[in-house]
Amino acid sequence: MITVVGAGTGTPVPPDVLAGAALVVGGQRHLDAAPVPEGAARVVLGPLAPALDAIGECVAGERPVVVLASGDPGFFGIVRVLAERFGAGLLDVRPGVSSVAGAFARLGLTWDDAVVVSAHGRDLRTAVNVCRARPKVAVLTGPGSGPAELGARLDGTGRVLVVVSALGDPERERVERVTPAEAAARDWGMTVSVVLCLAEARPAEGPRTVAGPDAGPARWALAEGEFAHRDSMITKFEVRALALARLGPRLGDLVWDVGAGSGSVAVECARFGAAVTAVEKTEDGAGRVRANARAHGVEVSVVHGTAPGALAGLDEPDAVFVGGGGRDLPTVVGVCAERARRTVVVAVAALDRVGPVRAALTRAGLSCDGVLLQSSRLAPLPGDVTRLAAGNPVFLLWGDRLPARSEGGVQ
Repeated sequence: MITVVGAGTGTPVPPDVLAGAALVVGGQRHLDAAPVPEGAARVVLGPLAPALDAIGECVAGERPVVVLASGDPGFFGIVRVLAERFGAGLLDVRPGVSSVAGAFARLGLTWDDAVVVSAHGRDLRTAVNVCRARPKVAVLTGPGSGPAELGARLDGTGRVLVVVSALGDPERERVERVTPAEAAARDWGMTVSVVLCLAEARPAEGPRTVAGPDAGPARWALAEGEFAHRDSMITKFEVRALALARLGPRLGDLVWDVGAGSGSVAVECARFGAAVTAVEKTEDGAGRVRANARAHGVEVSVVHGTAPGALAGLDEPDAVFVGGGGRDLPTVVGVCAERARRTVVVAVAALDRVGPVRAALTRAGLSCDGVLLQSSRLAPLPGDVTRLAAGNPVFLLWGDRLPARSEGGVQ
C-alpha cells in the first residue's frame, strides 16, 4: 500500500500514518516537519523518476510507502502520477487542505465560482488568458511562472493579485495584495503557493449549483438587435454562427476580433470563456465594442487602432476573426495568419477579395476552406402573410494550422 498524505498547509502529519513505513517520500520541508521513523528510508522529491523507482522497489517487495505531498495531492498533485504508475487500487489517499482552499480562506472568500489553473511546469499563456476572461481565478505557480511573470502579462487589465506565500507555515506565511505592476517589479523567490487573480469590480456572488466557471452560453449567434451597432454594420447572426463554429473559442484561449465594428464576434467569443482582444479603427466603434461587452457582462480588451499596425504589440492569439474590408484586407489577413496558433476566419463581402485572402492564408501555411453564405429571413407582409427577405451574400473563409501549434487549452 502507498499512503499519500496531504501536508504543508497547516495540517500536521499524524505519527501513526508514518509508523512502520519502509520508505517516506516528500519535499525537504515536509520530511523535516514530519515524525519519520528512524528505520525508514527517505527520498527527497525533486525529479520524479528516482522517487518512483524507489517506490516501485518497495511495492515489489510489499513494503509500505508513505508519500508526503502539499495540500490535497489529488488536486493537480502527485496522485495522478502514482495512479498511472502503480494503479489507483494501491493508493490510500488522505488529503489535506488544498492551497487554493487555504488561500481563499485567508481572504474570507468563497471559491465555488472560481477557476483554478496550473502554471506549474506549463505554458503561462493559458493562465494569463483565463485571468483576463474570468473575475476570480486561482493560479498555481511554478519556476518561471510566478507572480512577477503573471503580473507583467496582466498589467492594465483591471485585476488585483493576492499572492499567498509559504501557506501553512506559521512563521513565513504571507498574504499580500498587489497590482500586476507591483507584482512584476518584485523578486518573489521560490516560496509562493498560489496567486489569486481578482477583478477589481466583481459581479455579486449568488448561490450556485455547479462549481467552477459558468457553463457556456445557453444560446449564441445572438440577434443583431442584442448589440448596439451603426447602420446595420454588424456581422449577421447566420455568419456569426458559422464563424464561432470555426473559431472554437474556449476557456484558456485568446481570440482577436480584427475590424471589430460593433464587437458582436468579440462578445460572443468572450461568452464562451475566451480572452478577447478587439481591434477597431474608429473611436466611436471602439466605444460601441466596450458598451456591448458591458451589456453582456463579459471582458473584452479593446484596442483603438488600425490593423495591421495595431496588432504588433498584442499577445499571440489562438484564433482570429477578421471582418470589414478594404484594399489592405489580404495584408491584414496575412499578418493574422502568421501569428495565429490555430485558426483564422475571414468574412468577405466583395468577390474580388476572395482570391487574395485565400492566398494570404495559404502563404502562411494554413489550410484553406470556405463557403458562400446566402440566407433569406422570414419577413411579414400586410394581410398576415410572410415573404422571404434575402440578405447580402457573404463569403466566409477559414484557415487552420497544423495540430503541432494548437496547444494552449486548459490543462
